[in-house]
Amino acid sequence: MANDTVSAIGGATSAAETQWDLWEVFTQEGEGAPHEHAGSVHAATAEHAMQNARDVYARRGKVVSLWVVPTGAIIASAPGDAGPLFDPGNDKAYRHPQFYKTPRGVRGL
Repeated sequence: MANDTVSAIGGATSAAETQWDLWEVFTQEGEGAPHEHAGSVHAATAEHAMQNARDVYARRGKVVSLWVVPTGAIIASAPGDAGPLFDPGNDKAYRHPQFYKTPRGVRGL
């Protein structure tokens, strides 16, 4: 019972039962910039998650937009899915930049 606590009613509860839900936080640092994963916060509700995300990730004033998403709502591909999921684009040679010529004077591409 190392991770257990005793509730006010007298029953034992585990740490998992007293832990708030985990939310993933995405921030946008400028108008038109992409949202990027900043980290995670624990919260009881979506509004609470937004407040926690604001307090933790937007306190320096660079952030113009926040997204909070329940961790359980995120669906990710597995490493075993790489073939069927990503291979269709490999046979389209026009998607590879080696067929394009960069004009003179253009930098940073």
